[in-house]
Amino acid sequence: MPQSISLPQLARSLATTLGIQWSQEPASRLIRRTALEQWKLLALATASNLGRAALEGASLATVFLAVDLLSDPTPGAMTWETKPLISRLPALVSWLEALEPTRLFVGLILLAVALKLGQALLQFLNTVSVGWFTARCNRRIRGLIHRSITALSFACASGYRVGDLTELAGSAPETVRLEIEASNALVIQVLMGLTYLLVLIGLSPWLLLAAALIALVVLLLQKQLLPRIRRTANRLTAASVAISSRLTETIQGLRLLHSLGWLEAADADFHEQLGEQEAAQRRQALLLAVLDPISGLLPLLAIATIAVVSVLAFGTRASGVLPSLVVFVLALQRLNMALSGIASAYSMLSTNAANLERLNGFLRPEGKELRRRGGVAFAGLRDGILLEGVGLRYGADRPWVLRGIDLEIPRGRTVALVGASGAGKSSIADLLVGLYEPTEGRLLIDGVDLQALDLASWQRRLGVVSQDTFLLNATLAENIGFGCLGANRKAIAAATTRAQAAGFIASLPDGYDTLVGERGYRLSGGQRQRISLARAFLRDPELLILDEATSALDSASERLVQEAIEAFERQHTVLVIAHRLSTIVNADLIVVVDGGRIVERGSHSQLLESSDGFYRELWLRQSRARSVCVELPQRAMD
Repeated sequence: MPQSISLPQLARSLATTLGIQWSQEPASRLIRRTALEQWKLLALATASNLGRAALEGASLATVFLAVDLLSDPTPGAMTWETKPLISRLPALVSWLEALEPTRLFVGLILLAVALKLGQALLQFLNTVSVGWFTARCNRRIRGLIHRSITALSFACASGYRVGDLTELAGSAPETVRLEIEASNALVIQVLMGLTYLLVLIGLSPWLLLAAALIALVVLLLQKQLLPRIRRTANRLTAASVAISSRLTETIQGLRLLHSLGWLEAADADFHEQLGEQEAAQRRQALLLAVLDPISGLLPLLAIATIAVVSVLAFGTRASGVLPSLVVFVLALQRLNMALSGIASAYSMLSTNAANLERLNGFLRPEGKELRRRGGVAFAGLRDGILLEGVGLRYGADRPWVLRGIDLEIPRGRTVALVGASGAGKSSIADLLVGLYEPTEGRLLIDGVDLQALDLASWQRRLGVVSQDTFLLNATLAENIGFGCLGANRKAIAAATTRAQAAGFIASLPDGYDTLVGERGYRLSGGQRQRISLARAFLRDPELLILDEATSALDSASERLVQEAIEAFERQHTVLVIAHRLSTIVNADLIVVVDGGRIVERGSHSQLLESSDGFYRELWLRQSRARSVCVELPQRAMD
């Protein structure tokens, strides 16, 4: 008993026969899932393809009838039952023999026009349906890329270059569009090719043999060319990604390039990469250009050969030679076009394979760390935060950044972290924010492990002001209110007043509606930092993290902002990371970090009592530096 085959299995078999991989990659699965949802569009595209193929066959038959009618020496005594193609349809033979030749010829011409109009309409429907399906896939792919980027953990996402992600987000929809349109073109050309083969079979098996030989030569050429096209496409994709990344880095690092006098060197390096891309593009153009001329030449040689053989064999004795030869020429020429279309579709799929593989490589979950979701919702800080034996390293083969950190941050208290650059202070802040998870130990919020909490609900109750402030290319009001739903202009104004930013905002022509530019380049460093501080104040956070929050301010602004921070500290839990010890003398607890470990802790006065402590040495060093800064202007006045 023969085994039954399911529709998906049949589809896989057909795809394999056509050389299309039934891929289980993420992008392919998304396209198929979208196809199931948009089955009406695909059904319309499939029906229009089948209809075009049927009308093409009918138009060739019409041409055969018209030419045969013109070439017959005795049109009044036309014997249709002896004609190729027509003799297989007795009902059509009887109908044709009953018609007057002139009326029949006019009717055939009108029918040919009508068939072409029908094909044009079906082509329009096919193009629209495929276009709409592509638009839906583009939307879903772009959304998937954005969702995939935001779903990555910060540690995983920071491993990608900005230029790579930007280029991928821009090229992914185009990659999907090419894949869909090339696949659709392949199906159309295969159906058309089958139609022309049926016509050739009806005319003569010898003509079928000629067509088969042409197809064999084309397939052999493809077999030789396609692997080379794929390899060149991979090189071209790698070069394009490198150029996009380098361009992004150049634009972002213009200040650094100007400062180092490295603009000419950067330009030379960029042009070298452009040269590599040009070489790959030239090779690809050469490979893609080889197939079409050969495919176009073979049918002409076959037509010339068969025409000569037909004339030598039949001379002018057989009236059926001319219409058969005309229809054969048309069918073979269009078969050649179909074969060329199949070759072009395969070439397009091969060229697109590198981009599709890159897209799938990003969408695959293997080797990626996703942002943690779910858990207990964080409602508010009741007791405090506790770090128990916390250690951190950024990879199994990387050195420890933190080790054995035991630290308590009670609710409503201010804790300051001090130490040399690279000591691990910012890493502790990153752990508290949830950007990284401890490699060892626990981080408890009111006795609950942070990994058991819903991370987003915890992060929404934090305020973070870092040394490297980031502003959107939007208005000041939008930047301050970013991440705080429902913030009105009154609350935003109150937050800017507390952050000592209201004064400079009022001096701007557009006030809170002033556009700050890309990354806030229209503002000074101190202004950007005060806007970031206002954003944090607006959130009324359970924990405020200040990572060098006053580093970019002048002395007067620093004093005002420090007063605002101290007023805020009396009602909130604050973690301060500072290099200037004068800004944290009033902290409830000062923790000295060195080499990834806590080496001292206590209040300002307690730490100064230690005769050989790190904090005391650092305080005396900064005090002497401040004294020198005060004495120099005084000596200049004297």
